[in-house]
Amino acid sequence: MQGPFTVDVISDVICPWCFLGKRQLDAALTQLAGLDVLVRWRPYMLDPTIPPEGLDRQAYLLAKFGPDRLATLHDPIIAAARDLAVPYDFAAISRTPNTLDAHRLIRWSHTAARQQEVVERLFMAYWSEGQDIGEISVLARCAGEAGLNAAQISELLASDQDVAETRAEIRHAADMGVTGVPTFILARRFALQGAQTPEVLADAIMRTMQSDQE
Repeated sequence: MQGPFTVDVISDVICPWCFLGKRQLDAALTQLAGLDVLVRWRPYMLDPTIPPEGLDRQAYLLAKFGPDRLATLHDPIIAAARDLAVPYDFAAISRTPNTLDAHRLIRWSHTAARQQEVVERLFMAYWSEGQDIGEISVLARCAGEAGLNAAQISELLASDQDVAETRAEIRHAADMGVTGVPTFILARRFALQGAQTPEVLADAIMRTMQSDQE
């Protein structure tokens, strides 16, 4: 096998399971320390109908799930995340944003070799700090905190740079048959859908690597 082993992660920043999936992948890669693995983050939108200005989160969830389900909506993810201590603070979140601009930022961060840092910062900003990651100022600040040029990112986000390309990549995920996230694509050949344990991810990566060498 030539070059790094690739793991493409199709996700959305406002997907709580995707935040857990990132932490699980981080733990899996720690188990595989020393192996040459390249992680690429690919865009997906859980709800592309959310307007650019976002929606009030409580009203959005209430309309989507109803009061009975909403009361226990986060219980499964809290239980699943307990072992990795993923720092969710659901009460801090007041807006459900449109994530197209966040995905543009993630796209650009790959070019600057800061994608892992930007993705982590965005997950933390939304799920732990309750920041509105649909706001350009918030995205630019997060970009700066992750090692990018905040002023440059602010200018780019105010433009239409890569809007069409990001939308096309989101459509490509749907065309591939992705219906839920996170989805992990290993070596561009095998897919694992949903948040997986670190052990499952590490084993799948090792098995795929070995099959590439046979």
